[in-house]
Amino acid sequence: MLPVDEIRLNFNPASLMVLNAVLGFLMFGIALDTRVDDFKRVARMPWAMAVGIAAQFIVLPAVTYVLTLLLGVGPSIALGMILVACCPPGNVSNILTHRARGNVALSVSMTAISNAIAIVVMPLNFAFWGSLHPDASALLKTIALDPVEMVGHIVAIIGLPFVLGLLCAHQLPNFTQRVKKTVRIVSFLALIAFIIGAIAGNWRFFLDYVGLVLLAVVLHDALAFGTGYVCARVTGLQDYDRRAVSIEVGIRNAGLGLVLIFSFFGGLGGMAVVAGVWGFWDIIAGLALASWWGRRAPVPAPEELRA
Repeated sequence: MLPVDEIRLNFNPASLMVLNAVLGFLMFGIALDTRVDDFKRVARMPWAMAVGIAAQFIVLPAVTYVLTLLLGVGPSIALGMILVACCPPGNVSNILTHRARGNVALSVSMTAISNAIAIVVMPLNFAFWGSLHPDASALLKTIALDPVEMVGHIVAIIGLPFVLGLLCAHQLPNFTQRVKKTVRIVSFLALIAFIIGAIAGNWRFFLDYVGLVLLAVVLHDALAFGTGYVCARVTGLQDYDRRAVSIEVGIRNAGLGLVLIFSFFGGLGGMAVVAGVWGFWDIIAGLALASWWGRRAPVPAPEELRA
């Protein structure tokens, strides 16, 4: 069995183009659920928003970096964990926040703002933490990652669809209201189908190497949810907001990570296995957490819940 850092998963260019289109459709669906009022809400809860954004783009990548060192994982696995941590959240976080009886308005606003910020910050964040890693930095140099090129790719697959979705929601509200639920469900199922396809097409590799990443993914995912919760708690946010921030930080768009891995890293083994396993485990863990929270009201209950 080859070392995980030496394998390259198979994913043909045509499939990658379709995956790019699916991810763009997913971002379009997120934008259809976004309104100008979502951005205006930021002005009404600036502290909660600032805490959530900082937890996602500053604290989580730093915590992930430390976790890769403590676990002593291979370079490609470390890069996969760092890349996932740098990804923006997906709109499944909004659904889970609602199930958890958290602040859905905060969750929706954070998703919109985070995806906009990620267009520029994500490649820079990944390049910084990846190059800082004592083992993974050498692997990153051999790949010769260009953050500017990655920005262009991210603009094409999440930036433009997001802007188009915002325009559609603003200019065609009636049409948007009719189709947004269908778009959200279809795009999410299509993304899951492609993650399954990526795993099925490389089943032997996943079977051989999943044991290397499963513990790392489970710990990393739990740490991501915990990072959001701790950041929200130590900064004085109430339980209602803490639930939203925890889920928003814990849910990462592993589909975007998978696209970037096949586009820029040639399907590098450890990275792809991490992103593939994360894509499923993240939803399972998030659903379990949201269901547990959903069984009890936030404490102390905010005024809007008492009304």
